[in-house]
Amino acid sequence: MILVTGGAGYIGSLLVRELLALGETVRVVDPLWFGNSFDAHDRLELIEADIRDCGPECLEDVSAIIHLAGLSNDPTADFAPYLNSESNVQATRQLAQLAAEKAKLERREIRFLFASSSSVYYSPSVAEDVDIERMTEELPIAPTANYSKTKRLAEMELLRIAEQHPLFCPTVLRKGTIFGLAPRMRFDLSINAFVMQAWRQRLIPIWGSGEVWRPFLHVRDAVDAYIHLLGAPTEKIRAEAFNLLHKNYRILELAHWVTEILEQNHGVEVYVKRDRSKGEFRRSYYVDGEKITKALGFRAERGVAQGVLEIWEALEKGDLGSEPENDSRYFNIRWLKETVLKEGAVD
Repeated sequence: MILVTGGAGYIGSLLVRELLALGETVRVVDPLWFGNSFDAHDRLELIEADIRDCGPECLEDVSAIIHLAGLSNDPTADFAPYLNSESNVQATRQLAQLAAEKAKLERREIRFLFASSSSVYYSPSVAEDVDIERMTEELPIAPTANYSKTKRLAEMELLRIAEQHPLFCPTVLRKGTIFGLAPRMRFDLSINAFVMQAWRQRLIPIWGSGEVWRPFLHVRDAVDAYIHLLGAPTEKIRAEAFNLLHKNYRILELAHWVTEILEQNHGVEVYVKRDRSKGEFRRSYYVDGEKITKALGFRAERGVAQGVLEIWEALEKGDLGSEPENDSRYFNIRWLKETVLKEGAVD
């Protein structure tokens, strides 16, 4: 059985379906803050629970863990720093320790695939120069933003536990900014937001100069990477970190590429407008993704055009509602503020 924490989320909602299609038995632990898009399935067990409350019973009969749960971006982490620390660091440590002890007791390997982020490469020391060097997995990193810092601390916890438990097999996947269509959709991620703005306003606003670099990854390539890691040789992935991305883009270049895709494929004219009134957004990192290809033969193949067109078509068909730009469920911080993170709703 494969345990997927946060399995009802943006990546998880696709990953779980793919695992089931491959014949796997899956247990999902998710608080269902954003709802449940799964139909009943005889090989799917859904536990509605916060990852902080995940005990040994969650790991019963489990051979591998894909740990996606936790707060997933800067706005939510900044709004609820205590919950961010508990969910992203303490809960990860607790789950990893349970898995390591289970592996030792049962004398068998347990894989632990951890959803980290390429944002761990950002720190103020590199923010002054947007033409920074390629970030590889071997570089020393010390992020300072709440979200990125908790992802790095969780990585360190996994490596520490692995040193003490030889049958515990953690792997860190530092993914670029995700884009593309999924059952649990998000429109608070760059490319997805650009398509929404183009669809509704025929305008893509850019804060500042737009010269910063970011890595991007299609959600289905993220799913394929997790599945690939489940079958990879232990000696190639144990206690390793892998960057995962399709391509790096400057934000302004990316916005113009989205407009070209829509004009070429749908004859829609969309404008890009830079808005300097909100100041320069300088968080920049250019990530190298060759390690996972050289070590495991995996490469993220899906480009921006595929993601843009599938989202546009879903919007045109009304699959995401008549006014998706006003649906808070598609925007993590808006939905959490209105529900889970409102005063008194969560400890």
